[in-house]
Parts: sequence; structure tokens; C-alpha cells
Amino acid sequence: MTQVGVQLYSVREAMTADPGNALDRLAAIGYRMVEPTFGLLGGDPAGFRRLLDARGLTACALHGPALGPLLDQIADAATAIGTDTVVVPAVPAGEFTTAAGITRVAHRLGDAAAVLGERGLRLAYHNHHFELANRPEGRPALELLAALLPPSVALELDVYWAAVGGVDVPALLGRLGDRVRLLHVKDGPATVDDPMTAVGAGTLPIPAILAAAPPGARRIVEIDRCDGDMFDALDASFAFLSQTAAGVR
Repeated sequence: MTQVGVQLYSVREAMTADPGNALDRLAAIGYRMVEPTFGLLGGDPAGFRRLLDARGLTACALHGPALGPLLDQIADAATAIGTDTVVVPAVPAGEFTTAAGITRVAHRLGDAAAVLGERGLRLAYHNHHFELANRPEGRPALELLAALLPPSVALELDVYWAAVGGVDVPALLGRLGDRVRLLHVKDGPATVDDPMTAVGAGTLPIPAILAAAPPGARRIVEIDRCDGDMFDALDASFAFLSQTAAGVR
């Protein structure tokens, strides 16, 4: 089976309390890829890499604020943990309300991607709902951004926040095409504030979404918050994706 990853923000409290134990539990579920945030590396990327190696885990990407003064540190950390991709987790929502703001974001992402490219790293951008809900020229701001980005910048499409933003996610994936190189796979009621669910237990058409995604896009489970035990929800998500052919390409 092709690997399915997990965003460690889902288990941020467990990672802070005892990262080795948290990674043990994820590995026991069956995950072999993890996507940490820069803050969860504990200031010791090399030590984090040792934790991964001891459990047969790999880092599929690193989330971090790469559009600011930490760019070099984030690049160093990505190399140390063994990933090839840095993901910008967010840009202020106000930038996506005008064409000028979207252009500024595109330029900033392109500049950061050029720096990372010299280090052998790729850059991706992760969306929330506002990049889809805002439509300054009658199209979702994320699509306007994608049209302005150089090929060196990919997208990590968060399918849940795209749905919250009011778009048909399979159709969006069709329009974005190979620009999407990573997916945040999550499920729930598709509202801004309500708890999320295990993948497959919510309102999103997950099989259709996965079938519409580029085959090579990395599938990464993320659950921002949920009722009940987070590890149980991640276990159920892994089981669902393991049974969904489009989820494990």
C-alpha cells in the first residue's frame, strides 16, 4: 500500500508532552509519513530526525513561516529532518480580498521558492477557507493565486477548508491539476468552528475528492480538533483510506 501521512498538528499536545510516545502510537496505527510543524521540532531538527528513523518514519513536508526572517532556519530544519518540501501554512486573510494582495502573495512565494530551490527544496502553499470564499474577480482567490505562481511553487490543498470556502472540491482539483502536490485530507461538518471527524465519517465526498486529485499528490491526514480521542480518530481515518483505492495511490 502506498503510504498515507499524518500532520502532527493533529497530535500537537501529545507531541509536546512526549514526542517519542506520540510517534510510537502513530507508527502502530500504520502511518509511515509525518508532516511536522516547525514549532514541533523542539528546536532540535537532528534529534527529531533520530526519533523518526528509530520508528521507520519519514517526513513528507515541513510546515513553517517561510515568508519571513526564519526562512534559512526552516530550510536548515527541512534538510535535517530529511524532507524535500517546505509548506507555508498561511498568509493573512486580508491579502486575498484584492487582486493586488494576491499578486503580492504570489511574488513573496516565488521569491521564497527561489531561495529554497538553491537548497534543493520545494515550496508549497497551504490554504484555509478564506482563499476560496474570497472572490475578488469572480473566481476563488486561490485559483487567481495559482495562475500567478511560478512552477516552482506547489499547492497543498486542504480539502476541508476548501469545502468550507464554498467550492466543489473535486471540481476545484480538476481545475488546479498538477499544481496540487500535497493534500490535507480531513472530514467533518464543513463549518468553520465545529469539531471535525475521522476521515470518512463526515460530510465531505472523500472518495470523489481523492479520485480527482493528481495521483502523485501526497495524502496527509489532518484533524484540527475533534470530539473524543484524537488517536482513535486518526486510526479510523487510516483504516478508511486504506480501504479507499484513490486514497492510497
